[in-house]
Amino acid sequence: MNHFTYSTQASRSFHYNTVDEQDLAQAELAQYINQQAQTVAPTTDPLTSRDRRIIAEIIEVEADSIRTLWIEAGITVWVQFFDGGRLPFDRNWFHTRVQQVKATLPETPRERNDRLSEELEAACQKYGLTHGEIDWLSFSTTLYFNNRRVGFVGYNRADQWYSRQRPLGQSRTTDSIDEAIALLGISQPVAA
Repeated sequence: MNHFTYSTQASRSFHYNTVDEQDLAQAELAQYINQQAQTVAPTTDPLTSRDRRIIAEIIEVEADSIRTLWIEAGITVWVQFFDGGRLPFDRNWFHTRVQQVKATLPETPRERNDRLSEELEAACQKYGLTHGEIDWLSFSTTLYFNNRRVGFVGYNRADQWYSRQRPLGQSRTTDSIDEAIALLGISQPVAA
């Protein structure tokens, strides 16, 4: 009888160890699959640093603590934090607050440079120009037409575009990149 009891206990112990080992193996496999999925197709962060700053301003937390957000059923905006916490908000209220904060939140230097770079690229394409390397601190560059230097353009601290024909020449300021290019004597090509 002792032998039978011992066998039952040993059998139970073996059964529990097998289940624990299977669970452990299953967890390791799931982790491995997730790592492989990230290697093949890493998830991109849908939020920019500006998005995080806007959300942080609205809910009064540190921007670095915000992991992501999503809209559930078209009604609720959920904000997920890196520590695992979440906060729900009414979608319409959240949208209104985002618009209010966007209007008052100043651009970071990087956001400013990205915006100006896009304007510069669009203008260069429109006028058939190329530009040299951009000085990102002062946001200025040299413009070329058919590999000939035509002048310099940049953006100043007064939030105006400027242009000049010579490196040490007089700068003339305008409110748009198109006007700054026109001040260099360049006009948009006419389609034939």
